[in-house]
Amino acid sequence: VTGSLPISLQSCQCVAWKPRPVGVWPGPGESQHVVAGYSDGTVRVFSVSRTEMELKMHPHAAALTAITYSTDGEMILSGGKDGTVAISSPRTGMTIHVLADHKGSPITVLQCTRKQYHDLGVEGGELWLATSSDRRVSVWASDWLQDKCELLDWLSFPAPAGPEGLDSLPPSLAAFCPWEHGVLVYVGFGLQKEALFYSLRKKQVLRKISLPAFATSLSLSPAAPFMAIGFGDRLLRLQPCPAGAPQDYAGHDDTVHFCRFAPSGRRLLTASHSAVLVWELTGA
Repeated sequence: VTGSLPISLQSCQCVAWKPRPVGVWPGPGESQHVVAGYSDGTVRVFSVSRTEMELKMHPHAAALTAITYSTDGEMILSGGKDGTVAISSPRTGMTIHVLADHKGSPITVLQCTRKQYHDLGVEGGELWLATSSDRRVSVWASDWLQDKCELLDWLSFPAPAGPEGLDSLPPSLAAFCPWEHGVLVYVGFGLQKEALFYSLRKKQVLRKISLPAFATSLSLSPAAPFMAIGFGDRLLRLQPCPAGAPQDYAGHDDTVHFCRFAPSGRRLLTASHSAVLVWELTGA
């Protein structure tokens, strides 16, 4: 640890690194930035090198539950406990869109990915998705320079009544598939324990992969066709896609509530109650 960011009396709920342009490294004196979402509904941008807050915005009336940058780092997408999604500019400090399509259910995932301009029959250079805890996923096409944001698809996954004695249901999680364009992967509480591969072009589920339990975390490798899935019984699974024998690993002390591949795909970060593990993926 080389420094610490300013302490706030509010609780930090989520955080994301600002992406660098492809092939571009920071110049002398240039700082990398992180954006954080707080329990008071604020979004705060921090300089890592200067260890100071550079911008504070207040786009939400409820605590934040998810946050990310657009792929070019020019916009911040934030999701709240009340289901609202805000799109804000870190350059101007202004919130340009507030979307209430998921209102009433906390946002669990926000993710952006690049796209070809007319891919999927819509304009815009970026696709992004929002997932809420009620098993709904919305997919959007955006052109940030033209201030355009178009709903591309809306998914709602069925589930039985919540089982008795279960305090909280497994999270609803979705991610764009890096190795299969126009496809997203969804896991969550449902009729079956499975991962669903959904085609945005065909508007249908292409295939399903059975899981040993409902997933508690999900990450797709950017370098190879496999995904990491965490479970509530301290299990981490590496699953080849579209088919293949899974590899299961122990080592956590509780529910594997977080897993994330490094951009290279050669390392995987996972976390449970009091353990953070870094995995070296020699076969990636």
